[in-house]
Amino acid sequence: MTDNGLNKLLAAANQIILGKDRQIRLAVCCLLAKGHLLIEDVPGVGKTTLSHTLAKLFGMDYQRIQFTSDLLPADIIGSSVFVADQHQFKFHLGPIFKQMILADEINRATPKAQSALLEAMEERQVTVDGQTYNLPEPFFVIATQNPSYHVGTFPLPESQLDRFLMRIELGYPDQRAERELLGGQSRHELLENLSEQMPLEQLLALQKAVASIYTSPALLDYVQAIIAFTRQSGQYDSGLSPRAGLALLMAAKAWALMDRRDAVIPEDVQAVLSAVAGHRIRSGLGDSDAIVAPILTNVAVI
Repeated sequence: MTDNGLNKLLAAANQIILGKDRQIRLAVCCLLAKGHLLIEDVPGVGKTTLSHTLAKLFGMDYQRIQFTSDLLPADIIGSSVFVADQHQFKFHLGPIFKQMILADEINRATPKAQSALLEAMEERQVTVDGQTYNLPEPFFVIATQNPSYHVGTFPLPESQLDRFLMRIELGYPDQRAERELLGGQSRHELLENLSEQMPLEQLLALQKAVASIYTSPALLDYVQAIIAFTRQSGQYDSGLSPRAGLALLMAAKAWALMDRRDAVIPEDVQAVLSAVAGHRIRSGLGDSDAIVAPILTNVAVI
């Protein structure tokens, strides 16, 4: 497969978000797979910077929505306002009508406000007063979530977590990256000077190409064996659903495309497994990598 321009884009992103190559690759993979991304971490580790960086590199319209306890669904999707001189209601588009949305601290809003966003994510459209409004294409939501032990949070239930293709954590930078961060140029200034690396037309073409990546019968057997293990091994309270299996396969296809291959190999599935499955299967094993470790250890590559 010829050069798709992603390596240059990833290199530019790594100049802004230091020491987080894997997390950046997963975020781009999620976008290529037409999914949505949940980032769960403590404040101040670069979640907002990551979303803004991707928006600029792909030339996407960007909107940040700060989720608070008093946020209403209309504050997200918009509302109908009566126009007196026209004697009719007119719908005013809400901030959701952008190509990239940062839903900042999503678990600080009430479940009702959360649901308004998640419905738009699932349907990629908004219906108000019987009228349907399509969301832009591409449409990518990055939601940030504070740890559940933080005061004033409303944890997302499993049914809503499942709407996110991936969940990742950024974590603290290593010593070398943090030293460069402390002594270098401000991230805000770097973002201001960041230029588009890939036009939207190329992004849409890559998203379309993901669906055509080949999966062999043996690869599908491997994915099914992973799904079966989560349901039958007794190590998890609930296994992967059929929708989760489709999500895993789509993410693996996007990962293969990023490596410029036209077919999925088991290593692609393994590379995205933690981000795709970690928030979907309940376990007391720890973080996402620990949750999927028994799968990688016990499920043989077919």
